[in-house]
Amino acid sequence: MAGTVILMRRAGNRAARLFPNPPHFSAQHAPLPRDTAARRRLNREMDLPVAPALTLETAPVMISRPAHQLVPVIFASPHSGRSYPEDFLAAARLDPLSLRRSEDGFVDDLFAAAPVHGAPLLSATFPRAFCDANREPWELDPAMFADQLPPWVNTTSARVGAGLGTIARIVASGETIYRGKLSFAEAERRVREFWQPFHETLEALIAGTRAMFGVCLLVDCHSMPSHGAGRPGGKAEFVLGDAHGTACNPLVTQFIERTLSDLGYVVRRNDPYAGGYITRHYGRPREQVHVVQLEIARELYMDETRIERLPRFAAVQRDMTRLIEAIAQSAVALLPA
Repeated sequence: MAGTVILMRRAGNRAARLFPNPPHFSAQHAPLPRDTAARRRLNREMDLPVAPALTLETAPVMISRPAHQLVPVIFASPHSGRSYPEDFLAAARLDPLSLRRSEDGFVDDLFAAAPVHGAPLLSATFPRAFCDANREPWELDPAMFADQLPPWVNTTSARVGAGLGTIARIVASGETIYRGKLSFAEAERRVREFWQPFHETLEALIAGTRAMFGVCLLVDCHSMPSHGAGRPGGKAEFVLGDAHGTACNPLVTQFIERTLSDLGYVVRRNDPYAGGYITRHYGRPREQVHVVQLEIARELYMDETRIERLPRFAAVQRDMTRLIEAIAQSAVALLPA
């Protein structure tokens, strides 16, 4: 029987590896935000059942675990978080629906069957527009901040230039998020209280899986704007990214591609998404850690304007359950330790 664990992890000794030149991180838990009327109203707009004990008031990271992990596979959904902190909403110039357009909407629900097939599912509960877990910890745009950024901050990456750093300047539709400038202390707080717990939890899951099975496959689950998948020769419904074969054994990527194709989907590999920070940072096949990023076109299962599930959501979810089952059954054969 699967169980759900919601975690606020302490900053630990792994911080030196996660942060290249990190500031000091407190080991204390963050204060829990209040359950306010505005938060409850937002959750209603977000088509969510509101349970105060299970929203961001508790923690930024949620793991759905099987009673016993049976396969060397982890599923992760870093961009499907939809619990918006009150202070973030107050600082934003956009309405809640506009902010939600950066979400990988309902991806955690599409892959909810992972624990049934013996694999944990890690989800961020915080939204991508607030703090992006698929970025380096310190990809920051200096134009967004009132004070000068430390010299070790990465201000020159392509993602920062596009407005999509760790603390994003814009939402996916290109609109500016904030009314005014932020303080660097606010960026530090988000990295410490949201980005870091996600990555410490993911790192612990990978280490535990390797210890049990000698090998680990991480399937990093995302969704893509449907217009972003168009290419000559047809529109991709799924894009698999393995950093062009450097982050995952190609046999695994080929297996997932073939399984999705057999389910009737159009699949492309590494174009236009070859894998983000999670894929490239954790994918180390020589160390028996394999990562493949999976992007699903949102038009398959959701209304991208209203951020609502379509009637065919259930059919796509059943197909993702079939994919999970196929990966779970074949992982050991595909990835001998």
